[in-house]
Amino acid sequence: MESEDTDRFIDLERLAVIAMRQARVVALCAAIGVVLGVLYLLFTPAEYTAATRILLDDSLTKFAEEKNTAPAQIQADSMVSSEVEILKSARLARAVVLAEKLQNNEAFLNPPRSPIGWVKAQIKSITGMFAFDPPPSATSVENAKIGKAVALLQNGLTAERSGRSYVIDVSFRSNDRKLAGAITRAYAEAYLSDQLNANFDATQRATLWLQGRLADLRDSSQAAALEVEKFRAANGLTSARGELISEQQLSDLNSQLILAQADTANALGRYSQFKSIVDSGPENAVRNATIPSDNGNSAVINDLKTRYLGVTKREQEIAARFGEDHAQAVALRREQEGLEGRIFQELQRITESYRNEYEVAKARETSLRDNVGLMAGLSSETSQSLVQLRELEQKSAALATLYQTFLARHEEASQQRSFPIAKARVISDASDPVAASSPRKAIVLGLSLVLGLFGGAAVGAFQEFRERFFRTGDDVRAALNINFLGYLPIVGARLTAAANPKSGGAKATDKPPRDQTGAVTPRILRVAINAPASSFAETLRNAKIASDVVLQGKPCKVIGFVSVLPHEGKTTVAANFAGLLASHGARTLLIDGDLRNPGLSRGLSLTPEKGLVEAIVGDQPWRSTVMIDRSTRLAIIPAVVRGRLSHTSQLLSGPGMHDLIEDARTAYDYIIVDLPPLGPVVDAKAFAPLADGFVMVAEWGVTPRALVRATLQAEPQIAAKVLGMILNKTDMKKLARYGAFGGSEQYLDRYSSYYIEQAGMNGRA
Repeated sequence: MESEDTDRFIDLERLAVIAMRQARVVALCAAIGVVLGVLYLLFTPAEYTAATRILLDDSLTKFAEEKNTAPAQIQADSMVSSEVEILKSARLARAVVLAEKLQNNEAFLNPPRSPIGWVKAQIKSITGMFAFDPPPSATSVENAKIGKAVALLQNGLTAERSGRSYVIDVSFRSNDRKLAGAITRAYAEAYLSDQLNANFDATQRATLWLQGRLADLRDSSQAAALEVEKFRAANGLTSARGELISEQQLSDLNSQLILAQADTANALGRYSQFKSIVDSGPENAVRNATIPSDNGNSAVINDLKTRYLGVTKREQEIAARFGEDHAQAVALRREQEGLEGRIFQELQRITESYRNEYEVAKARETSLRDNVGLMAGLSSETSQSLVQLRELEQKSAALATLYQTFLARHEEASQQRSFPIAKARVISDASDPVAASSPRKAIVLGLSLVLGLFGGAAVGAFQEFRERFFRTGDDVRAALNINFLGYLPIVGARLTAAANPKSGGAKATDKPPRDQTGAVTPRILRVAINAPASSFAETLRNAKIASDVVLQGKPCKVIGFVSVLPHEGKTTVAANFAGLLASHGARTLLIDGDLRNPGLSRGLSLTPEKGLVEAIVGDQPWRSTVMIDRSTRLAIIPAVVRGRLSHTSQLLSGPGMHDLIEDARTAYDYIIVDLPPLGPVVDAKAFAPLADGFVMVAEWGVTPRALVRATLQAEPQIAAKVLGMILNKTDMKKLARYGAFGGSEQYLDRYSSYYIEQAGMNGRA
């Protein structure tokens, strides 16, 4: 299903048919394009192009200057692009013009013009006629020549980067091959010279600027160093071994304070320990006494403690052996108490000495702390001055460094002036071109052919876009969904001339001559009768079969022939159809129902005196208005109109017409009514209730499909009775171009053996 939708969306066969149909237009446009290309080659002067290649090489200056790192890729691209723009600049072009004296070269200033250039020059000269300028001076004339030469030089120059390399391709085109080579070589020389001059000028300007800047920096650096020394002396910021004296003093006091704090803590610890021992009482003090090793009384207290321990041990032994009340035990306890008193007194003395040591250490710490605070205040003031001193020193150092840097750059710039080396070199010299570079014949002819093909395709597409007409039976069935009855070929003036070869040039208002056979209708209305084996007659037979099938069972068939637009040939078709029916023996009545433009009646060989109008209004019996064609026994009711009638639709839909048709049904097998077009008037719509069917007639390639479709949609009474459509005035030679592959239109040549066409058929009037 998806592939079928795609086929309907892109109809390849239809596209192929369109291509074949427009092949002549495309071929004609292609031929015109090739001819224009040949004319362009004939009238366009040849141009020659000379080329050179320039390499941007920084390594050429490696002995003259130092390069730390290679430029980044983005910087390299910008650098190459900048050099390309320099090559295209007007300043470099002016240098080449002056070097080669191109402002005085007439061959360069006034080259041969192409046709397009000649037209532009003429337009420019015409527009310049309206400008009134004062006569120029010699200087302005010379400057104008130079400006023109510069513009021509820039217009003919091409400079572009070769890929992603550092190579620039420079080329120049001119009508003179020697001039092209000379200018290209001059461009390369001018570019290298411009680089040298630019480097020298830049170095010279830098040297001069650096000289003035160095003098300022030297004076500024010396003034900054002198200010540093003055500030140091004014604020007493003298230093020894790289450090200020005040800072050294503060550091020493801090060290002493730390030691004093440690001594105070140590003394406090010893004093607190012995004080707690003394405060615990004599007995506990003696038992828990700690013998200090650093005290002078340590030997005394040790001796007392040893004696105390010995007495205590003996007392315990005696008490254990002889009892506590033994005299020796009692004496030993008294001695023990005496030793306890002496040890306690000694501990009190030691505690007092530790208290004195603690107070001395604390006083020393307090004194050092005060001195440190005093020196810290002095150091804070010194630090503030030192901050200012550091700022001055930094300023002095920065100026000294900047001075040294500028001095080095000055020396470097002075050295670079002595190295006239460019950062580019020519790697491919420009030679005089041998062959012309443009116009390229193959490309011009090929492009002309392609443009011609595209132009032809565009013209063909435009013609197909404008194609809104009936061309084939498929168009009829697709647009209207009705039967297609066939094609009627063109019947033109040659047929009329064949009918009356001695008539000369008959006027349009003259009546056609009467046929010797007694026929009432002219020859053009008797094509199907005179050529019964023709394709014209075969199409009418197909229409008869279609009407017989659709209207089967009706003893008399009333068929109206209508069209949408005037002059589509419905009268001719209706008359030939009626004549064909009559020639086959059917009782046929042909009625000219076009009361406003009775073309059928005007074409009769005899001028009727009465007709359809008289029969409808009852002035004459309708049978008395009938004219009989003696060769086919075709009955014709003409329309005799005297003046312009405005109520024709009322006549065709009135009771008079109804009675006429009903009465005629009893006398004829077929009643053929030639009705007015559907577009201008409503007569056919008024007659629709009386008709059994309608045959639509449309002119091949002229009648718009949308108009016919809209008309039938607006007239449902007629659309419901349409038997089919006939395409009239078909150009049978062109019909095959519009038929689809496999369609009947593609095999008309094979069908021709079955037809015998009459002279004048399928010809143009």
